[in-house]
Amino acid sequence: MVRQNVARRVALVDAAIEVLAREGARGLTFRAVDKQAEVPPGTASNYFPSRDELFTQAGGRIYELLQPDAAMTAAHLSGPRDRHRVVALMHEVVDRVASYRSGYLALMELRLEATRRPELRAVLTERIRADVDANVRNHLESGLPGDATSVLLLYLAMNWLVVERLTLPDVFGEEEIHKLVTSAVERLVP
Repeated sequence: MVRQNVARRVALVDAAIEVLAREGARGLTFRAVDKQAEVPPGTASNYFPSRDELFTQAGGRIYELLQPDAAMTAAHLSGPRDRHRVVALMHEVVDRVASYRSGYLALMELRLEATRRPELRAVLTERIRADVDANVRNHLESGLPGDATSVLLLYLAMNWLVVERLTLPDVFGEEEIHKLVTSAVERLVP
């Protein structure tokens, strides 16, 4: 087995995310990834045995890049554990996720592709289920108001709000998005 450069492998996966966001799943080719990563032709195919592997690696990497760092998580848990804290947290989540536009668009492409690729579906299902479970667990353990159902409904609402913001940004303006996030928390969290 050929020894691989870990940094180059990560750069190739990051390039795949950019290609997915820009070109869609059909555009994700080894050649397109090589070009995006600015590496010699054939490099991506040396690192990944198939496009399926490239899809699954991209899916995992997007979630790594979407996670808040420890300092941000700690900052959100300082101060009172009330509905105002949940509102602030939801605003931060929507802004952070929407700011990684290419990652979120690539994730939507991967979700669509997962309907045709069982291995990708399994990877995404496991990763997203773990993320959802962690969000519920962290929320309940933090002492913030709201139950597991509140967290799940906020997860679904905020995800679709991000989709609207990234795909059809003229549907809701920034001020309206801000009001919708606040209203969702006020209606779902006691």
